Amino acid sequence: MTTVAACQLAVDDLDVDANLDAVTTRLRGLSEDVDVALFPEHALTGFVADDRIAEVALRRDGAVLRRLGTLADETETALLVGFVERSDGTLYNATAYVPPDGEPSCYRKRHLWSGEREVLEPGERRVVVDTPAGRTGLLTCYDLNFVADSAAFTRERVDALFVPGAWPATYSENWTLLLRARALDGVRWVVGAGRTGRRDLPDADSVEYAGRSLVARPDGGVHAALDRREDDLVAELDPEVVAAQRELVGIFGD
Repeated sequence: MTTVAACQLAVDDLDVDANLDAVTTRLRGLSEDVDVALFPEHALTGFVADDRIAEVALRRDGAVLRRLGTLADETETALLVGFVERSDGTLYNATAYVPPDGEPSCYRKRHLWSGEREVLEPGERRVVVDTPAGRTGLLTCYDLNFVADSAAFTRERVDALFVPGAWPATYSENWTLLLRARALDGVRWVVGAGRTGRRDLPDADSVEYAGRSLVARPDGGVHAALDRREDDLVAELDPEVVAAQRELVGIFGD
């Protein structure tokens, strides 16, 4: 049995110190039983589609990501955290999976949404990591819309998908539907950690975020869910549930 926590945050755009403090506080407040803590898309940096995002973008080998490694070691909890990454002058929407006493892995979002395309480059490869939930595929927010990616992870027989998001509140039902669909079509657990609150920066569009962090069962049902409040969604993922549903559906036997 694996215990996951989707830590639903209201992110401070362009304030890395405040966001790192928030991640640290929420992580230290979790039960010792939690094996993996997931935080939203852009959780460390926030996001705005102009040159200001370059000023706060993080290197994956920099001090902030090293601090996450220390936190994972100290709490014996794996972390999944989103941020804008800087690499050789190029910016990416990145997600770091940071295990305790292990090397971090990074996924760069492959399908960029709206203003992201103006300042970021898409990633080029899918990423699968070994987590306490088994072989786990990483997606970010809008990636959920692309069934070909889901099918590729199905061919790799991943046991779970971890999905940080910053979904607009206006379309919150789509976020919920897609998380459930990606669980159903690959017969796996799906954990979505959503941003909540509001982006309200000068000279940038204001956005209300959906929250709605959710754990979807391998049959597409809702195992656990939040509304828009800042809270931790803690749930147990039972590998027996995956095995039983795969035996029933039979997609891996054909």
